[in-house]
Amino acid sequence: MLLFTPGPTPVPESVRLAMAGPTLHHRTPEFEAIFAEARTKLFELMATDEVVMLASSGTGAMEAAVVNLCHRKLLNVNAGKFGQRFGQIARAHGLANTEIVHEWDTPATVEEVLEALRADAEIDALAIQISESAGGLRHPVEEIAAAVKAECPEVMVIADGITAVGVERIDTTHIDALIAGSQKALMLPPGLAILGLSNAAVEKIGEGKGYYFNLASEIKKQRQNTTAYTAPTTLIIGLRAILEAIEKRGGLGKLYCDTARRAKATRFALEAIGLHSYPKTPARSMTTIDDPDANAIRSLLKSDFDVNVAGGQDHLKGKIFRINQMGLIEPYEMSWVVNAVELALAKLGRRPFDGTAAKVWNETYFKTMLAKAAEDA
Repeated sequence: MLLFTPGPTPVPESVRLAMAGPTLHHRTPEFEAIFAEARTKLFELMATDEVVMLASSGTGAMEAAVVNLCHRKLLNVNAGKFGQRFGQIARAHGLANTEIVHEWDTPATVEEVLEALRADAEIDALAIQISESAGGLRHPVEEIAAAVKAECPEVMVIADGITAVGVERIDTTHIDALIAGSQKALMLPPGLAILGLSNAAVEKIGEGKGYYFNLASEIKKQRQNTTAYTAPTTLIIGLRAILEAIEKRGGLGKLYCDTARRAKATRFALEAIGLHSYPKTPARSMTTIDDPDANAIRSLLKSDFDVNVAGGQDHLKGKIFRINQMGLIEPYEMSWVVNAVELALAKLGRRPFDGTAAKVWNETYFKTMLAKAAEDA
């Protein structure tokens, strides 16, 4: 079965083997050396002043960021299940909260964020998704963050990059907290969350808030290559292994380039067979298709072609399906997926199969690869 959900993603065999070694105690020089190597590599990935690893899913890092960086009122962009979650976290901790609400295919704008900040001086943190995976939407986070910092430099900008880190190069110049999760582009099992922090964020954290998610405690310990509480040793060993694998395959630049080409080719291929992309500004992490036969297509992909893709949530359940583009994906696997979608449409009587999807995918992907090679030369 080919796993093409936008998280969890498949774990490469080399990474599985690295994690299958003998269990290490987390308070030993051997593990501290591995932790130090993984942490060093994370600084390049996150491009932030500080990095913190947490034994949790990405939601734990979202909670840690809100609790430690929002002291008065949170402004969050709610254009999907995960943008909504930021507001739920704030309210669960007794923090005041205001939301900018959009349909799940519509990105936030600089103007509406600034308008909300001007209207309420109590807001001291903004939380927004870079890639809102509920609908495959890309928000213009870097542009919004730059505008926020120009007008309200004291406002902390919290960016959920769980389906963006490892997918594309993110400009972190004006971002105070960048969140990542292990089971997305990093191709690890769930259970490890990562926070990249600005110096301003570290200063605001001060002594920290909360207990388990007190970021001050973690920053202090992780600068010593250990953790405040029990480290997810196996996942951190896997993290080092996947970051090494990315380096061996050409580094982050190549990973971002490959993902961008894969995203473009997949969208073009599916549009060429009459399917409609859902978000107005699609993220590179996934292709999201809006289709009345979404459930039937997903079912056929799984039963007839051994391809598992994700459906929609809440009001989009049964209306969309989402195909992963994150991680180290072989071109032939992605070509198989779009070909399987076209075969599923034929089985549903929607269009005769003629191989258009795979043809367009391969032409688009390899044409852009050759163009990039010529540009580099």
